[in-house]
Amino acid sequence: MNNAVPAHPAVFRADSWSGLLDALAPHRGKRIVFTNGCYDILHPGHVDLLARARAQGDILVLGLNSDASVRSLGKGDDRPVNPFPVRAYVLAHLASVDFVAEFDESTPYELIKAVRPQVLVKGGDWSVDKIVGRDIVEADGGIVLSLPLLGGFSTTALLAKIRGEK
Repeated sequence: MNNAVPAHPAVFRADSWSGLLDALAPHRGKRIVFTNGCYDILHPGHVDLLARARAQGDILVLGLNSDASVRSLGKGDDRPVNPFPVRAYVLAHLASVDFVAEFDESTPYELIKAVRPQVLVKGGDWSVDKIVGRDIVEADGGIVLSLPLLGGFSTTALLAKIRGEK
């Protein structure tokens, strides 16, 4: 399978956050929302959460785990199924996503510190007190939200079905 995808101007690799910050500069008067995840195999739960996150402000920055970061989370030896360029390309084409930024660490803490969003969003499987970057956003006067998930969708469950495990 050929995983080569064209470059997308809204995708920033972990070594190009300065480009992301430059791209965000004209939007600094607007309400910037940040969320993050692996988004390995895009499903309706992902699309729903991203749309609702975007509805919390004017610009949505999606922090996307690098391939090494996904592997470090212990999701399985074959994860991510789709490499970063493929995941980022698909996500950058969603109407709800304005920018996609890669991060190599297990959490997006440093990326959140760089972006300084006014709103930080995670899915409802995260309690607000456990959301990484909460301290940064709240110290800046922003809000942190844990939005309910659209039930019945999970990449792990989808992969188990594909593998014939369930």
